[in-house]
Amino acid sequence: MRFGRLYLDSEKDMIVDLDLKDRVLSYTISTPNHNSGNLITNFAKLLKLPISFDRKGLKVIKGTVPSYIDQYNNILYILRLGNTKVANIYPDGRIEMKAGIPAISKTLMSQTKDYKLDEWRTLVKTYILEDAKFRTDLHTHMNANLPSDTLIAMGIVHQIRYPYYYVKKLGLKLTAVQRRELEAQRKTVKESFKDSVLKGKYLERRIDDNTFINFADLILNNLDHAEENINRIRNSLCVLKDGQAVFTNLEKVYLYRYVFTKGKTSDKTIKLKNIRLIPDSDVREKTDELLRYRKRPEYRNNSIFQDKLLLIAREYASQGIQYAEISDTTLVKKSDSVRMLREVHEVMPYIYRETGVMIRFLAAMRRIPLTIVKDSIVKEDYLAENIRILRTIAEDPYVAGSDFVGEEITDITELKNAISELVKIADEVPSFTIRIHAGENDSLKDNVINSILCVKDSLRKGQKMPYVRIGHGLYTPNLRSRKGKELIELIKETKTILEFQITSNVRLNNLNQLSSHPIKEYLRNGVYCVQGTDGGALYGTNTIEEELSLERLLGLTHEDLLKMRKAEEAVIKEAKTSFLKKEQLLKEKLHGKDLSKYYSEKQELPFTPEKELFDSEAKYASDTVFADRIRELPSDRIPVILVGGSFNNDTHRTVMKEQIKYMIEDLLEGLDPKKVFFVIGHRGEAYEKYLMDNNRGRFEIYSFVPSMVSEQEKKKIDSFDSFIRVSIEPVGLGTYKSIAYEIFKRRESVLLAVDGNAAGANLIQEARNARYRCQKYINESSRSLKEKAQSLGGYVTMFSNRDNVSEMVIRYIDENY
Repeated sequence: MRFGRLYLDSEKDMIVDLDLKDRVLSYTISTPNHNSGNLITNFAKLLKLPISFDRKGLKVIKGTVPSYIDQYNNILYILRLGNTKVANIYPDGRIEMKAGIPAISKTLMSQTKDYKLDEWRTLVKTYILEDAKFRTDLHTHMNANLPSDTLIAMGIVHQIRYPYYYVKKLGLKLTAVQRRELEAQRKTVKESFKDSVLKGKYLERRIDDNTFINFADLILNNLDHAEENINRIRNSLCVLKDGQAVFTNLEKVYLYRYVFTKGKTSDKTIKLKNIRLIPDSDVREKTDELLRYRKRPEYRNNSIFQDKLLLIAREYASQGIQYAEISDTTLVKKSDSVRMLREVHEVMPYIYRETGVMIRFLAAMRRIPLTIVKDSIVKEDYLAENIRILRTIAEDPYVAGSDFVGEEITDITELKNAISELVKIADEVPSFTIRIHAGENDSLKDNVINSILCVKDSLRKGQKMPYVRIGHGLYTPNLRSRKGKELIELIKETKTILEFQITSNVRLNNLNQLSSHPIKEYLRNGVYCVQGTDGGALYGTNTIEEELSLERLLGLTHEDLLKMRKAEEAVIKEAKTSFLKKEQLLKEKLHGKDLSKYYSEKQELPFTPEKELFDSEAKYASDTVFADRIRELPSDRIPVILVGGSFNNDTHRTVMKEQIKYMIEDLLEGLDPKKVFFVIGHRGEAYEKYLMDNNRGRFEIYSFVPSMVSEQEKKKIDSFDSFIRVSIEPVGLGTYKSIAYEIFKRRESVLLAVDGNAAGANLIQEARNARYRCQKYINESSRSLKEKAQSLGGYVTMFSNRDNVSEMVIRYIDENY
């Protein structure tokens, strides 16, 4: 009989089902959310456990759990896997977890056939010494905080509108009544979009996005399919399961989460019944919990946002967290910021008394506009508008400072004038923190030092250095080089704090070799370092797991953890002091005036920045200046993508080798133009240029270019002997997204990566995650690409300068196409 269930990971991917028969307890480990089978295969190999198959043909691990008699003559079952005690299991059904698998280890196990980590770094104890236990989450994001089960429960209680698009996308099962009602509603919605400028699949998507089912109805009135539907929805609310993700995947997951975190209550509500029949115990318990809280007068009229704050605080309290700073773009939007702060002031005093968790906010601005949403309109002066709104609310006690967010594919110095405006705010509000996401990937290694210098160089005469924090700080010049030592001294001089989020680094393909992480070097040199989660629920982690990962996976000592604890204690102390001061000052300014009215009036005051906030040269729209060269990719041939000049970081230049030149010549000679065409990036340098120079018109070549180009870039691209595809991203380092979308998600292909850095590694990972087969050849002479390839053992072909890779590519094309 089914006795119980436990999970080895936070995302419920590694399921352990327990069965008890004649006092013999047996277990079955399964990984149903991982299609490749790598996760369970590597886990079994690591721990020398036998693999069998279930009735569906999926791999499982089966075994028995020994029973023991303790000193009080009570029966106790102890589950050990390998040499690690995982759980104590009691006859009454209680389960005490003793170890688990961090999201990092699970991710690395799932994407390779050659897992490298040992048991020590795979099954991790769940204990932290009390004196070193972290009490903060200083780097997190509003809509990534809550676990999937909690969001689902919130969606049920608030009866949110759930779009038909996601019902279709996730393959959710409906009752016949639900489907009829949705189709009828869709016809009405379709009629309202008859004059839309959108066409084809974009119009169909928009219609489905505006056709809704009550989420409570979807779950509670469809119990036969509830378990399967909940599991599919749960998986949609976290990043890619079967390996590392890239930023494109992250953006899509946020859209799935926005349905819940920014949800609206359905026009047609139902009676909330059948709660006890929800098949998933965690969703059931979270739903019950929220309904109980909403019976209390202080929470009875909570909005979705206010319930979100309550649930976030409760999650933190369960992890022993006292203080968190949450980054949120809502605070820089005119009408939304006033509403948000009003709701914060209404509910946070109750939440703090309830949980003991202090939550503050960082007003987040995007370094570049979000491009994933079709036909979304972003004003050219959006950044000036953001800062104008931020100036009006910076005095609020719940606003701790600002943040620049988004994928790090732009030079931070382009935002120097915007940072200068933030420094002015910090002069008026001394507690104001300026946080900048920098050093998250190796594309722009000077972004960390330039972020600090942008602040320092903007100081007014006599102004003290504001509080500065760097989010990530993973990639910089070598810290033991002269330039690296200068960076460390600058960080210490300015008392800048570095925030580290190891799980998101790994899961977003920004860290492939754990030994490369710089935190120990920073701590050794006396730099203030703290931990964040980056929105832990989205990455299948939390503050406790993050600290355990720092200890086990990066080798931090007890002394190292104490240094980080000391750094965060200073932040907590300052936060408490500044909150009380700002609270009193705001009270005096209000003089009994309504808070919303006060901020609304302030937002009407004029603001003109001293300089253009984007310090960059004029740009041209690529779809206009290259209009006569834009072509659709051929549908009757196989694309061969050459990474060898466009996907480097800001300092790296490809040094051409004769062997690779010969390879390109051999490909041009040996491949058939009727079978293949070539794809390159936007720079057309090094091997990409060599390809164009030696092609002589035989093969079609397509260059993916950013949506906006400078005069210099325009002249260079004008000289290319290629057709053009225009990316959705305005900067070159983001073109990998469009290559992935137009090729890896739509057709079979060949990837030939000979040199590159972060953008090149992202392209390789996108090829690994491709919907269609992509044959991948990676040059092991390129250090960054080699590290990426090693994390994908069994899915790539690495070659050296001695290998005849052109022959391999030609043979592959001939045999398969």
